[in-house]
Amino acid sequence: MSVERHLDGKVALVTGSTSGIGLAIAHGLAKRGASIILTGFGDEQLISKLKEDFTSKYNCRVDYIPADLSKVADINELFTSVIKLYPEGVDVLINNAGYNHVCLVEDYPEEKWDDMVAVMLSAPFHLCKRFIPLMKKKGWGRILITSSVHGMISTAGKAVYSAVKHGVVGLAKGIALEVVDYGITCNTLCPGFVDTPVTQKQIKQFVQDKGISLEQAKVDFVSKRQPTKTFIEPEHIAEYVAFICSPYAAQITGSAMPIEGGWLSK
Repeated sequence: MSVERHLDGKVALVTGSTSGIGLAIAHGLAKRGASIILTGFGDEQLISKLKEDFTSKYNCRVDYIPADLSKVADINELFTSVIKLYPEGVDVLINNAGYNHVCLVEDYPEEKWDDMVAVMLSAPFHLCKRFIPLMKKKGWGRILITSSVHGMISTAGKAVYSAVKHGVVGLAKGIALEVVDYGITCNTLCPGFVDTPVTQKQIKQFVQDKGISLEQAKVDFVSKRQPTKTFIEPEHIAEYVAFICSPYAAQITGSAMPIEGGWLSK
């Protein structure tokens, strides 16, 4: 089946794109014709393999820029490096970098709080602040921030994660109103449990806590939350993002978009 290349000539920066949801999103955008800028953690061999994969599959330009998004200095260097490659900036900005740490507030390491706020709330702010003026000049742009179903609800042990994810929903809604006259949209993705390395770490902990098999843990872990009883595939989120980045989604802005297997309908 042919895929409409509605992002031909566009440039997409995807943070947290060396694995999981971010990598899937980068593939989805490249498939639509975008040039891709990857950033995330990975050794030289992994990065080389990822770039080769994009080039062979989509015949697209792909660059990798390392950055620790918990540090403003690294964010500034990332922006400077992008502008050296693309002086007019990017057309699509996907703020996806993040991680989770499950712990009660009373036991929560304070440095973890600072780091999670820095990576998942402050970094999107800093990147949006820097790239929005360039998008305004173009008169077009797509901004997405990965929130979570926990950006709409919360659960015990995830108060901090939930606070940060609620925060990016508010950030995106405000940005959407600020850029609405410039052909730019800004939305948040609110996934439930997705089959990613981050989720797999939680499941392994679930196995240890419950003393059950890995397969049983997968079933129990997801079925109590998502009525579909299955993990969400990263590729499904990528296809949704590709649509949001298309001309057909020009009227979708300021939205917190749940992709959570019916979790919120319970």
